[in-house]
Amino acid sequence: MLSEEVKTAYDNFYTNSDVAWRMLGAKYKAQNIVDVCKGVKPQKVLEVGAGDGSILHFLNDWHFAPELYALEIAQSGVDLINERKLSRLVLAQSFDGYKIPFEDDTFDLVILAHVLEHVEHERILLRELKRVAKYIVVEVPKDYRFGVDKRMKHFLDYGHINMYTPTSLRFLLQSEGLEILADKISMTAPETTKFNEFINRKAPKTFTKNLKIELEYRLKKMLGNLLGIKKQEQFANAYTVLTQKSDSNLHIF
Repeated sequence: MLSEEVKTAYDNFYTNSDVAWRMLGAKYKAQNIVDVCKGVKPQKVLEVGAGDGSILHFLNDWHFAPELYALEIAQSGVDLINERKLSRLVLAQSFDGYKIPFEDDTFDLVILAHVLEHVEHERILLRELKRVAKYIVVEVPKDYRFGVDKRMKHFLDYGHINMYTPTSLRFLLQSEGLEILADKISMTAPETTKFNEFINRKAPKTFTKNLKIELEYRLKKMLGNLLGIKKQEQFANAYTVLTQKSDSNLHIF
């Protein structure tokens, strides 16, 4: 059960006005989900930790699945999801952060996008997701860098209490009896970096700064392609994985 302090902290999380910023991030998250799910044709999809419904907005518009469902701990988020009036949304409701209020195998696919880094008891939540769906998509930010412990305040301010690399996330998922079917490493798009720099941080918009953002992205992309997966993972800002229930007995009881 989610502690009352955490619940209260997230209750008003979606009442501020940075809608454009969340929608921009959500567009790329939704695209990552679509990319790893190319081999799956889900009918019923549940997003857990759906926030204000910005990812669901794109999945709805892109006809990702006939039926969309949402769970969110913040009532302000649930209200915003319902206000979107998404044509494929069947139900949006709040939950306690761990207990999924649906029967076993209700869904074809569960989405957990940028949620796991906030979760105190990751394995408890993963087991619940596994209970209600055959396929699970997990996306996490790749916050981990050398010396990340020196920036604890920065990450805790965002509520990020867990750090992942692609390797550590795969280990966690596989040790919970989930088989990895597809994955995607992604870097923050220049469009998003520019929005953060010039709109969020209100930095002066100069030709030089604009060019630097574009060139840095392209250089990292090129080096990643040349030097392989290890370098791609090093440059990554997010990691997306599609899993399915496995018969493996590796998971911890």
